[in-house]
Amino acid sequence: MVDPAFADVVDAFETNFAELGDVGAAVAVSVEGRLVVDLWGGVADVATGRPWAEDTTALVYSTTKGLTAIVALLAWERGNLDVDAPVASVWPEFAVAGKEAITGRQLMSHQAGLAAFTDPVTVADLHPASAAAARLATQSPAWEPGSAHGYHAISYGWLVDELVFRATGRRVATTFADDVAGPLGLDAWIGLPPAQAHRVAALIEPRLSEPWVGGPPDHRVIALIEGLADPQSVTFRVFANPPMTTADFNSRETQAAGWPATGGIATARALAALYGELARNRVLSRETLDAASEPQVEGLDLTLRNRTSFGLGFALPSDVITYGPNGGFGHDGAGGSIAFADRSAQLGFAYIPNQMGNALGTDERARRLIDAVYKAL
Repeated sequence: MVDPAFADVVDAFETNFAELGDVGAAVAVSVEGRLVVDLWGGVADVATGRPWAEDTTALVYSTTKGLTAIVALLAWERGNLDVDAPVASVWPEFAVAGKEAITGRQLMSHQAGLAAFTDPVTVADLHPASAAAARLATQSPAWEPGSAHGYHAISYGWLVDELVFRATGRRVATTFADDVAGPLGLDAWIGLPPAQAHRVAALIEPRLSEPWVGGPPDHRVIALIEGLADPQSVTFRVFANPPMTTADFNSRETQAAGWPATGGIATARALAALYGELARNRVLSRETLDAASEPQVEGLDLTLRNRTSFGLGFALPSDVITYGPNGGFGHDGAGGSIAFADRSAQLGFAYIPNQMGNALGTDERARRLIDAVYKAL
């Protein structure tokens, strides 16, 4: 379904398959509360040939962080969580090894210095959420909290989830299901119910020869690669521990566990509708969204080795991510997924593929779709 004014989005979507290697994907756009783009196509599971259908969902990696942020912000808005209080005020076990003064605001903006696990862990070690949180609670920060920021690629979710749980008595996944996805009728989960497993697209490993790599790596990618090649760097320790593959995220166990930083599963339609509501100052109040989209940190990211910017849980435009000409807030995920809100245009956008890309930041496939959307406005 496409509003005729957004016909260029159809062309961009088709071009992604013809020229940029998409295998299966969906894109959706909400403007002023109305769905104006709802496209899907390709193959959801290469092994079986299952086509990408209207109700196909996909794991969206770090696009999940935006959903977890919404839950934490709801708790803050309702007066159940004080983001400026020490985390240890509700999570006493956290008050060790130099973490006594770390605040919820610092956790939500990647300032806590807990981006990587200190001891070797496996994927299985991190089920359930409480087990991962307990490990992080014993650690010392890798830098003085508040003095710098570094992307907490997977630890962000367990830290924020435990903070919300200690403050409210409910896990992020439960609150998201009961207070966000349920009331809005969204096909989106943090922790997939077994009955929904048959709808999930199978992720495909990135292929370095794909054209969206964009030719020789630029300085941003080179900086990240240098970090990944250095076993002593924060970058290496974040992304190598635990060792993870696409197969881990395709597993029913991981999908059901619902890692609150990287395990969200949704349709593009659901994510666009959710961010469309946020763009209209719904789900969260105008005041909460004003505060959440205000930069908490800007500058060199110790994990990504590029300049990044974060609000309260949301990623903001930076050297590695763009949401179009009006700015906005949301999150992208490894492999190319992205969802964001543009409050000035009252717009929500989401794109989810199963063929993972290689780009640092906004994937070229998403970028072309975003450009087509704004051309139509």
